[in-house]
Amino acid sequence: MANTDSRVTIHMAASLDGFIARKDGRVDWLETSDEFEGGATMDPGFVEAFLKSIDCYVMGSRTYETALNFESRGFGWAYGDKPVFVLTRRKLPKTRDTVEFYSGDLVQFVNERLRPAFRSIWFVGGGVVSGDCLRLGLADEVRYSILPVLIGDGIRFFEKLDKDVALHLTEVKGYKSGMVALCYEVRNQ
Repeated sequence: MANTDSRVTIHMAASLDGFIARKDGRVDWLETSDEFEGGATMDPGFVEAFLKSIDCYVMGSRTYETALNFESRGFGWAYGDKPVFVLTRRKLPKTRDTVEFYSGDLVQFVNERLRPAFRSIWFVGGGVVSGDCLRLGLADEVRYSILPVLIGDGIRFFEKLDKDVALHLTEVKGYKSGMVALCYEVRNQ
């Protein structure tokens, strides 16, 4: 039985033209030099409290490999001590006890495993995983952080959508970095 209090959020940072990574998976464009004078700052206390509100993360194998690469380059592990579920059929290195690999039915996994155990479930990449989550009617909201850059080609935020997904805008915020954060509620499908 699914926990009706649980919330599945899809979140991704993307270029203005809708790409989450270059074709080869690189995300070197994530740091931009733009400055929006009227934008908000990301107060460290707010960020810390916000991250504490997330109970678990779900990601695809390429996103996991990107996170491992960031960690190996000294940027740390972005997910703290929260459970991280990696959707993959490949054999990948498990670098911490909080990581679990899963390769079965996504609907069953979300509704029977994640929703009963976690209140705030965040899908954080990649494009196929996000597309599947929406296509299967599993997402409650989409949070889209748009960076002030156009990269022209790459891996799309949402892959393999075979139908329209109606959304309702609930929040818009501009930041000093030039990033714009959008939050949409997914309408009943």
